[in-house]
Amino acid sequence: MDGSIITEALGQGGHLSPVALFLAADIVVKAVMAILMILSVWCWAVIFMKWRTMRRLAREADAFEDAFWSGGALDDLYDRVSANAHDPMTAVFAAAMREWRKTTNGESSRGFGIGLKERLERSMTVSIGREMSAIERGMTVLASTGSTAPFIGLFGTVWGIMNSFTAIAAEKTTNLAVVAPGIAEALFATAMGLFAAIPATLAYNKFAADMGSYATRLDIFAGDFQSILSRQIDEGA
Repeated sequence: MDGSIITEALGQGGHLSPVALFLAADIVVKAVMAILMILSVWCWAVIFMKWRTMRRLAREADAFEDAFWSGGALDDLYDRVSANAHDPMTAVFAAAMREWRKTTNGESSRGFGIGLKERLERSMTVSIGREMSAIERGMTVLASTGSTAPFIGLFGTVWGIMNSFTAIAAEKTTNLAVVAPGIAEALFATAMGLFAAIPATLAYNKFAADMGSYATRLDIFAGDFQSILSRQIDEGA
């Protein structure tokens, strides 16, 4: 451990910068800090991406529902969106309409009955599951960072404290210049662990709630759409 940077700053009454603390730490604590910094940057990238994604999904769902409930023919809507079904709600609608057209083939739905209803329900359920899996991608990073970063920082803290005790034993003194480097790097490792974990945990809880609400919205839409198709099947029976 090279404590010259820290002891010089302390002796001059200066402020310790994060760079100085990092440079003064030994190789193990530097590795811990580097891991925590990488996790923090990664989490912020995921947070920004998820924030943009959830805003886009809400906007596209609003636009599609407006078109769906506008009173136009479902076949016309399908023809317009089937080639560009990028958002989950449009994908669920397109999956059900493909099954509908494949089964009826432009003919009356008379005689298809329960079998067609089950296939429509299954196609929408599979589509919802597939779309939600894609939306939830990256959430593991937030969850893992939120739960492990404090312990990674704690490891750096323990190692820094051990360095302080080693320096005390070697120098046979508790002078501040001897113990300060290890204590400073230990506390800095703890701070970095919390700096990575707190935003990751808050973001995970926020996005998990948003995704749960969006999944409920898809389920409600799928139920409404299935009811519309079921009525057409019953009327053709």
